[in-house]
Formats: sequence, structure tokens, C-alpha cells
Amino acid sequence: MILSGRGVTAMLGPTNTGKTHFAIERMVAHSSGIIGLPLRLLAREVYTRLVERVGVNRVALITGEEKIAPKTARYSVCTVEAMPRETDVAFVAIDEVQLAGDLERGHIFTDRILHLRGREETLLLGSATMKPILRQLLPGVSIVERPRLSSLFYGGQKKITRLPRRSAIVAFSSDEVYAIAELIRRQRGGAAVVLGALSPRTRNAQVELYQNGDVEYLVATDAIGMGLNLDVDHVAFAQDRKFDGHQYRNLNAGELGQIAGRAGRHMRDGTFGVTSRVPPFDEELVERLETHQFDPVKVLQWRSKALDFSSLHALKASLDEVPRVQGLTRALPAVDQRALEFLARNPAVAGKADRRDRIETLWDACALPDYRRITSAQHADLIASLYLDLVEHGTVDEDFLAKQVRHADRTDGEIDTLSARIAQIRTWTYVSNRPGWLADPTHWQEKTRKIEDRLSDALHERLTKRFVDRRTSVLMKRLRENAMLEAEVSVNGDVFVEGHHVGELAGFRFKAVTGAEGPDAKAIEAAALKALALEFEARAARLHASGNSDLVLDSSGTVRWLGDPVARLVASDNILRPRIVLLADEQLTGAARDHVAARIERYVAHQIQTVLKPLDDLANADDIEGLARGLAFQIVENYGVLFRRDVSAEVKALDQDARASLRRYGVRFGAYHVFMPALLKPAPAEMITLLWGLANDGLDKPGYGELIPVLAAGRTSVVTDPSYERAFYKLAGFRYLGKRAVRIDILERLADIIRPLTQWKPEAGGAQPEGAFDGQRFVTTPAMMSILGATPDDMEEILKGLGYRADVATPEEVAKIEAAQIERDAEKASRQHAGIAVETVAKRAEKPPVASPPEAETSEKPSAEEDVAVEKAEEAAAEEAAAQPAAPAEASLPEGEAAAPREEKEEEEPKPVLLWRPGGRGHNDRNRQQHHGRGQRNEGRGRGQQNRKGGDGEHHERSGKPGGKGGKGGGKGPRRERNDGDNKQREQRRERDKPIDPDSPFAKLAALKAQMKR
Repeated sequence: MILSGRGVTAMLGPTNTGKTHFAIERMVAHSSGIIGLPLRLLAREVYTRLVERVGVNRVALITGEEKIAPKTARYSVCTVEAMPRETDVAFVAIDEVQLAGDLERGHIFTDRILHLRGREETLLLGSATMKPILRQLLPGVSIVERPRLSSLFYGGQKKITRLPRRSAIVAFSSDEVYAIAELIRRQRGGAAVVLGALSPRTRNAQVELYQNGDVEYLVATDAIGMGLNLDVDHVAFAQDRKFDGHQYRNLNAGELGQIAGRAGRHMRDGTFGVTSRVPPFDEELVERLETHQFDPVKVLQWRSKALDFSSLHALKASLDEVPRVQGLTRALPAVDQRALEFLARNPAVAGKADRRDRIETLWDACALPDYRRITSAQHADLIASLYLDLVEHGTVDEDFLAKQVRHADRTDGEIDTLSARIAQIRTWTYVSNRPGWLADPTHWQEKTRKIEDRLSDALHERLTKRFVDRRTSVLMKRLRENAMLEAEVSVNGDVFVEGHHVGELAGFRFKAVTGAEGPDAKAIEAAALKALALEFEARAARLHASGNSDLVLDSSGTVRWLGDPVARLVASDNILRPRIVLLADEQLTGAARDHVAARIERYVAHQIQTVLKPLDDLANADDIEGLARGLAFQIVENYGVLFRRDVSAEVKALDQDARASLRRYGVRFGAYHVFMPALLKPAPAEMITLLWGLANDGLDKPGYGELIPVLAAGRTSVVTDPSYERAFYKLAGFRYLGKRAVRIDILERLADIIRPLTQWKPEAGGAQPEGAFDGQRFVTTPAMMSILGATPDDMEEILKGLGYRADVATPEEVAKIEAAQIERDAEKASRQHAGIAVETVAKRAEKPPVASPPEAETSEKPSAEEDVAVEKAEEAAAEEAAAQPAAPAEASLPEGEAAAPREEKEEEEPKPVLLWRPGGRGHNDRNRQQHHGRGQRNEGRGRGQQNRKGGDGEHHERSGKPGGKGGKGGGKGPRRERNDGDNKQREQRRERDKPIDPDSPFAKLAALKAQMKR
């Protein structure tokens, strides 16, 4: 092998040195020429530039899949694989000659470098790393080194979303490319995609999308390193490992430099860096990339050109021949050689390859590229089918070809499906362009090209739809052109810039939906806000003039105008006057902002004053003074509900006038609560809960707003949820009593039922109320459970929570006490009957009977003094109940008796009876005396205790002070009784001298009775 470099010029240098441009200029200076390029995409670009220079009829384009060959063509643009092995043109150029070291395609570049020559000039273009090996293999070659037109700098590591405009992100798998492009679409508006697997038409469309400025980012594989001229300012490596056909390996410095060198164009400097999970480059590598100092190529891949077609064995042996020239190495088996190995073992194929022409045909068929990236065995099966048709029929079976083409002629599906169809149709495009393989090659060339074009356009559309936000890309392009963007606002609040929807105006806040970030998003937002300035003023005027029906205050404290949030409430010093915070952008300023704020403040104040009118009136009352004023303040601060035991001292200190002043504003003094019944409704409860939540950061606490529907449903009690904030029960008008919460007004009705039971005296005579027991204690009744909606177990817990205590008694003990009571009632009734008979006889003797109406006694009008007395009795009972201490956790047991498990007690004896009593200290002492040992008590002792009630016990029960000192008994009981009686008489006289409260319910009842009597 004798090689020579005479007449050969090697123009070497890094990227962006103008080598390809120089080659085009040299070729058109000759009468004919041919140039070989590494990619079909690059061949298309050079073809277009040559057509612009010399005309379409003088340029041919020849690739494995495409052939445009005018009869008058003088210049040919080819892929290196499609270059003829011998030529008679004046000029030959081979681009990217450093690919001669590539393991897959290198032997083809080596063959063209060593053997293809132009009559007048041969030009080799490539990296400076080829300089030593070219001088070694081509003695006499002329080396011309060209410097880079611009500088290249290292930009470090950046996040993908922070990469500058006009950046190319490089990855080496389609999945990674698609993932990065999707991320850029969401964050920056979109990206073009370039992969080697795409058809040239699709890649051209994607590159044009980037070149035209429709998108600012390009995501690609190392295909962009093969001579594609792009306006890239920055190259970022998202991966630095790739599969080279044999193994995964790190890219070497030369390969990194080839890709990074695409940054910068002509005289414009470029930068490179890393992103995603790639670690920063070390200083040595950075310096080599910036100065373009790479390891020289030491060997070129080579495969014998002199192939022996005498037999399959001879052909395989010639392919395995080793080079005899230093600097060349035998190439690894490529796709065509691997296919030949499979086919040689196929009996049908080997049987037909029995002479030279058929073996040449077989080798020609093995050159079919594996566009589909399938296994070598599957690719070999396809070649076998084509070869058998060629040797048996002279051409490929067109029915088989039509079936395969028809299967690929569909444009539905997603990106991967369309990519697979394009790879399939490219196979048949290659077949249609092989000379002599088809009976009607022109028909199939046109058909397959049209199908490939349709599939390529569909794939470009899918890629653009998936990875490009058209709206944002158009706006970005207008911004780069420094054009004034036109913006408008629709009736429903949609904001449009240049006819593209960029956001929505909700109330007085603009929400962008462009998907862009950084300067782009700010520019679009600025353009939109220009149109919003006048819209804000117009909306402010409409809101200022709107009625209350257009505004709504929701449970989250947000004020909405026609459905859009315009303000929110925050706590202030006055719980009934929360502060307003406008939800508006900075564009709402000046008088317009003041008008909006004033209108919303008026609305909120009106809502609170309307819904909470009783509470608001009480807070602003001018006719309440003294102690009543302080109590009114507490009621307002506690949102209309106070536990009476918490303010028992203040309530006792109030005189009748003070109480009347509070009653006029709807305050009720109950047995357990001081409250405002008008607030125990859903709307006031919801407003009160909101105001409490604002003041206590409670809007996000569990249970917020959950009890309002219960109140609206009319439920008198509800099972409690331990996870809820306990304050929400009180705010909704419920009292939390263990497992159940009961409405406050219902508890006061319960107090009305219990009061007669504890005030009934067996000695006084009269019918025994249902539930009354011995004048001190009572049992639960169905009426109590009915109004509470509770079970007996619930009643036990509710009464404990209200301060009552339970004495546990057996049914036998209860029967004994009831029997003793019945006996006393009978004796008293007999004595009363005898006394009445004697008195009647005496009266008849003194005065004859006079007829009187039977209803005279019942129609007697009660005096005002009696009304006051009844009211005072009610108040005294309420104070007595409020003074009760909290009930213990368990019902009291007789002393000396330990608590036993419930299961055992139920088995041993009948279910005990709970006798409830107020939980005062005096009652506890008396209970210990009366119930000291449940099993040893006798009937006589119990009767003695009942008789003793005529002294201290009766007085203290009537005094309304069960917890007072008198409950202790002792030797000074009678004197204390006389003193207390005198004091009580003096107090009653003072009360009679006072004017009657006209607002008292008892005064109104007396007036009603008097009217009925008239």
C-alpha cells in the first residue's frame, strides 16, 4: 500500500474556524466538485447554501435515503458513506475527518481520506488532533491550521432553569432529552429538540424553531457537535457519559471540546458548563477545552478495500485482513459485517450466494443501515428477505414492500410511535434509492419520501406541542424585538397580551399563567399591568358604588366581591371591629384604593352590627352604669356567654335596677349561665366563631365551623369530638360536658325542671313532683332526657358537669325511705283533716255560709310584691346552682367502702339508684351523716334525719345557701336561725319598698292576669 499526500491540503482547527465555509468557496471555484459530510442534516444545510450560490440545476444531493441528481449538476453534496469510491471531479472535500477514529464509522472515513482524490484539489477538514496521523499516513500533505474566530470560556455549574438564553443542553439518551425539554417548557416557555434518531426534516424544523427565536433553548444529543451551525451562546452538559455502541464510557476531552465548541458564532464568544447531576469540570479539563489542547488521534480505523467475492469464506477473510501500514488498526465488525456473519449461517442465503455476482449483491444488501435500532439477528432476517427476492426475482417483491410501507403510513400516535415509523420508512426509502433493487424505483422514492415528510411533520408537531409553549414563545420573540406589547382585559377578567392569554384578574390581583420565569415573565407581567392600571380604577369605582348583595364575608374571613377575593379580616383591639387588609396589587393606589377600603369597611361593620346586633348594642350601651357596666363588658368580651359560677360575686352584687338594665339588652340570668339567647342561632354563632378565630389564630384549628350546621339543624345536644378546639362549642352556644355538649338554653330549661324537685318539702304538703325524692335529692326523669336528647349514661355525665353530685343507694334503701315518707304524709294528712273539720264547725257556728263563685279563689290577682318574691326565689336558686363546686369524677360512695369493678358489682347486686343533689359543702356533711354505711342504716335513723330538717336543714334549703356556715350544724344553730330570720324579714321589707321592675317577666305576668280578670 503506497500512500501519498501530494495535492492534499488538510485544514485543521477547532470549531468556529470557518472551515466548512472555506470548503464551499473552494468548490464553487472549480469546474466540478464533491464534498462529503458526516450527517444527512449537515449535507442538507450545505446543499441549500450551494443552491443559493450556483442554482438548483447545478447541485446534486446524494445520501443513503435521498437522491437529487439533476442532469446538469456539476457539484455533489453527499454523506461520506454515499461518496463514490472513485471519481473524476476537479475538487474533493471531506469534512470532520477526525471521525476516522470512530469505532462504528471510522473505517469509511479512513478509506475516503486515503483513496479519494480530486483532479486539481483535495481538501481535508477536521480537528487539529489529526495533524500527526495525517502527516504519518500522507507524506507531503499540506497542513493549514486555522484559529478559532471567537473565544470559549467556562461558565461553571448552573441549574437547568437558570441557564442563560440561547443555550444548548446536551444529553445522550432520548429519555433524558425529553425530560429536560419538558422541564424547560414548564419553567421557560419551551425548547427545541435535536436527536440523531429524528429524520432530517424533523431535525431541520426543530433547528429552525430555535434559529428563528421561537424558543430560547435547544436540547440535543452530541449530534449538534457534527458541524451544525447554530446560534448557541452557551453549551451545558447534562450528561458526560454515553453508549458508543459497545459500552458506556465517559466522553474524552476531544469529544467534549467538539460539542462545547458549538457555543459562539463567528466573532461572538461562547461559554460552556455543566448542569443537572454532572459535577463541575476540573481545572485541567477546563483549560484544555478553553485552549483546544486535546490528545492527538494515534490510529485510524481501517477495513480492507480489496474485497474477495469469490466465495463467502473469501469475503469474510478479506474483511478480517489486518492493515500493513503503521497508524491503522483493523476496525471492529460494523453493522454490515455483523449482518454478513448471520447470513452466512443461514442455509437459504448461503445456498444462493454461490457465485461472485450474487456474493456482491449479498454484500451490497448488508450495507442496509439499521435505522430501527433492532437486534443484529432481526436486522439480518430483513436483509435475507430482500436478498432472496433480488437473486430469485431480480427485484424486491413490491407487494411485500407495499405492505411494509402501508404499515408505516400513519400519523397518529405519540412521539415514540412516530419515531419508530420514521425509522421504518427510512429503511424503505433507502431500499427505493438503491440502483436496480426495484422495478419502479421512482414511484417508491416519491411515495416513501412523502410518507417520511408527513411523519416528520407530525413528529415535529408533537414535539412542539409537548415541549413548546407557543404563547410564551411568541411573546418572548416580540420582547426580543423590542416591540410594544398590546394588552387588554376581557369582561370576565382574562388578560391578553398580543392576543395571547397571559393571566387572570381576580378582584384587584393579577395572576400570570405564562409559564415563564425571570426577565421574560417580568416583561410580560409589566405589559399586562399597563392595561390593568385603568381597569383597576374602573373596578374600584364599581365596587365603591356596589350594593351589599355584591359582597360576601365567608367563613375564612375573606371578603369577596362578585366571587373574587378583595380583602381579608385580621384581629384588632376591638373584637367587634376587625381590621381590613386589602387583597390588591400595587397598581391600585391613591383615591381608588381609599374608596375600595372605605366601602369594604362599611360592609363589614354593617354585617357585624346586623348579625350581632344584641351584642353590638350591649357594647355601645350608654345607660348601663356601675357594676352592670363591668358585667356587660365581660359579656361582650366572652361573645355573649358567661358561666355563672365565674361571675357569681358580680351577679350577687347587682341590685334589681342593674339587672333590669341588662335585661333590656337581652341578657338573661340563668341558673348556670349569664347569656344572650338571641345569639344562640346559626348566623350569630358563625360570626362569633369567625371573630374568635381571628383574635386567637383559630381559623385553622380543628373543629372550626363544624358545629354551626349542628346548631342550624336544631340539635339540642351533640356527641363531642375530643380533637375539636373546646372553645368552638361555647361559641356555637353549646356547653361542653364530657362526652356530650348541650345547648345553653336547653340547660337552663333543665334547671327549670330540677329547681322544683330540690325545693319541694315533704313537710309542706302538696303533690310530689315527678323526680323529687326527699326534698334534697332527685332522680333523672324522661322529661330531662327528652329535652337533652340524652341517654341515662349521658345524663349522669351532664349532671356531674353541672356541679351536681350523686348518692348511690340500693333499691331496698330507696323503698324504705319512700315508705317512711308515705307514712309521714298519711299522718300529716289525717291531722290536717281533723284540724280542718274542727275549724269548719267553729266558723259555721259564728257565721252562716255565704254563696261565692267557685273560681273566686283561683282568680285572685297576685300582688306585685309576690312577683318580686318569685323573681328573687328564682335568682336565689340560680345563685345557689352557680355557687356549686365542680362535680367530682365519680359519684360519692359511703365512707369505708372501696370502689369495686363495675362488672363484679352488677353481678352481685341490682343496679344502684343515683340520687342527685347540689354539690355544696353543707350537703356533703349532711350526706355523710345520713348515709354512713349503706348496709347498717335503719329506718328509724333515717326518719330522725328527716325530722331534723325542720330545724337547720329546712332553713338552709330555703336560704339558698347550701354551702354556708349554717350547714355545719353545732350548738349555735337556733340563735343563728333567729338572726338569719330577722335579717331576712328586714330584707323583704326593703324589697317591697322598692319600685317594681316593669321589664321583669313576673311583672308582665301579673299585668296579664289582671287584664284577663277584667
